[in-house]
Amino acid sequence: MSQRHPIVAVTGSSGAGRDTVRQVFDSIFRRDGLSAVYVKGESFHRYSREEMRRVSKERLATGDRSFSHFGADANLFAEQEALYRSYGATGTGRRRHYLHSAADAARLGHFDLKPGEFTPWEDLPEGTDLLVYKGLHGVVRGPDYDLGQLVDLKIGMVPVINLEWIRKVHKDTNERGYSREAVVETVLRRMNDYVRTIVPQFKHSDVNFQQVPVVDTSAPFIARDLPTIDESVTVVRFRRPEDFAVDFPLLLSRLDGAWMSRRNTIVLPGGKTNLAMDLIFTTMVRKLMDRRRRAAHAA
Repeated sequence: MSQRHPIVAVTGSSGAGRDTVRQVFDSIFRRDGLSAVYVKGESFHRYSREEMRRVSKERLATGDRSFSHFGADANLFAEQEALYRSYGATGTGRRRHYLHSAADAARLGHFDLKPGEFTPWEDLPEGTDLLVYKGLHGVVRGPDYDLGQLVDLKIGMVPVINLEWIRKVHKDTNERGYSREAVVETVLRRMNDYVRTIVPQFKHSDVNFQQVPVVDTSAPFIARDLPTIDESVTVVRFRRPEDFAVDFPLLLSRLDGAWMSRRNTIVLPGGKTNLAMDLIFTTMVRKLMDRRRRAAHAA
């Protein structure tokens, strides 16, 4: 962890709400005059899209049916850890970008690259106030790495599992043209890594946001509709509320319909989630910035 160069990690699967967190952060940073550098988790995938398809087929031919982007073999955790260490020590480091589409390539000025490829490694912009990671492995741990120990604010975005599957089915069938059967196969292939690599991260989060539908999601692979945010409640759990001086009475007074289910857990109507994030993250970011200023004065 670094008081002078804070790192925030937003961990969760695609569709878990990470983009909503970025929108809230962007608003906070504009309001408080802060400069943040964002790093996306897919930039630390080991393989390009074509390479991943080839390696997956090779692993499948050997009987390995669990190789996935969720696991250590398909990611560059050493490089991600190096970035965390570098930024925490100096406020600098190196990153690259994964190109999801031709529009990404055009926006970043890499017309020579195809969707599914990576841009070259580059230096981070100078003079930023904090780094924000957004992806699958923000605080991942393993035998030779522990990224969580280098992160100052750990945020988990964790919809209940059936909702996560419903979102994946809808996204992959509607946007990517996959069949439902293919999506189910992907879910099954990822399950080992999901349980062993992804899930353990959330017990270390400073705060977890979990969307819980209040409509029937018992058959996720044939669900016709996505539960809306207004058809859900959001469970917000703080690991150690005292670390960020969480003001539960204030949250309850500002979030109509919210209530406490445990001493460190607040439940709120889904439609209040963005407001809750703004209230909670504003306090947390300002605490990080206070620590940063004190550390700078003490240096």
